[in-house]
Amino acid sequence: MDYQGRQRRLQACLSRQHLDLLLITHLPNIRYLCGFSGSAAVLLFSESRSVFFTDGRYTAQARHEVRGTQIVAGSKAPLVAVGEWLKANRKPLGRKTRYRVGIEAEHLTVAQRRRLSDMLPSDFSLKEAPPLIEQARMVKDADEIQLLRSAATLGIRLFDRALQVMRPGIRECEVAAEMEYEARKAGASAMSFPTIIASGERSALPHARATGAAVPGRSFLVCDFGVILSGYCSDMTRTVHVGRPTVEARRVYQAVRDAQQAALDAVKPGVRVSEADKTARKLLHNKSLAKHFTHSTGHGVGLEIHEAPRLAAGQPELFQPGMVITIEPGVYITGKWGVRIEDMVVVNEAGCELLTPSSKKLIAV
Repeated sequence: MDYQGRQRRLQACLSRQHLDLLLITHLPNIRYLCGFSGSAAVLLFSESRSVFFTDGRYTAQARHEVRGTQIVAGSKAPLVAVGEWLKANRKPLGRKTRYRVGIEAEHLTVAQRRRLSDMLPSDFSLKEAPPLIEQARMVKDADEIQLLRSAATLGIRLFDRALQVMRPGIRECEVAAEMEYEARKAGASAMSFPTIIASGERSALPHARATGAAVPGRSFLVCDFGVILSGYCSDMTRTVHVGRPTVEARRVYQAVRDAQQAALDAVKPGVRVSEADKTARKLLHNKSLAKHFTHSTGHGVGLEIHEAPRLAAGQPELFQPGMVITIEPGVYITGKWGVRIEDMVVVNEAGCELLTPSSKKLIAV
C-alpha cells in the first residue's frame, strides 16, 4: 500500500481547506493512511509532518504496522495525548497567531470535542473538515482492488456452502453458522456484517438477521453476507426459492434480476451514480413493483462495508474507474416474501467488472 503517497496527497489539501492541522479519529481512515489496524489511535497532520498517537497496548503493533509517520505511544488515551502534544509543540508548528485544527465531525462525539477544546490553548480553534479521506477512498488503487477481489471470491464459496445445507426445516441461524464457519476456516477475520438469512415472510425485511426460525417448505430465502479479509470487505446477496416457485414468484424474481442487469449496464465512467438507481427503479416501475423497492440501489465497499458513493436519487458523484460498488435492487412485499440480488463490481474504462460472478438463475432447493 502506498501509505506515504496517500499522506502526501492529504497534506496537499490542507491549505486549500484553510486548515493548519487535521485530526483523524475514524479508525478506517487511520488504517487507510498509515496501516494501523488496532482499536485506539489518532493521526495528526500538518502540511509538513504527521504524528500517530496510540496507547501502550499497541506499542509493538504500531511499530510493526504504521508507515510514514512518527509514532507516539504512551500511557494516556490518544486524544488526550494529542492535546498535550499540541500544547508542547506550538513553537515547532510555526509562529501563527491562531491554528485552525480540522476534525472529522461525523466521527468525534460532542463530549470528545469538548474535552479536546478544553485541553487546547486559546490560539487553537476546532473546525469541521470536509470528508477528505472518504473522498479519496472512493477510488481504489490496484492493491485495494486485489484485496476486494479476494474477499468477494471467498464470499462466493460461502454461498456454495449455504446451498449444500439449505432445506425446509433447517433454522436460519444454522445456515448462517455454516457460512461463517467456512469463512473463518478460509482466513476471514470477521463477517462484514451480521449474516442475513431470511426466509418466508421475513425475506420481506431488507435487513433481517438470521434467527432461530425454521425455513418453511415453500418460500423465498434471502442470503446477504460478506467477509472481512485482510481488512477489506465483501458484500453479496442471492435469493433462492425453497420448494417449487409459483408463476408469480418467478415473475418477481425475473423483474429484480432484470432491474439489476439494467443498473449494471448503466455503470459507466462519467455517468452520475444516481443514474444506476434511476434505471433500476424505472424497470421495476414498468413491472408495477417500484413501490416495493425501499432502499438505495447500492453503495461503495472497501475498508468499511458501506462507503461513498451512495447509489441513490440526487447523489452528485460520477462513476470513476477504480470505484468498487454494489448493485442490489430488491422487491419486498410485506407479509409475503422478498427478493434481492446483489453483486460487487469494480468500475473500469468500459463499464464495470463483476467481482461476484456467481449464477443468478432462480435456484430451487
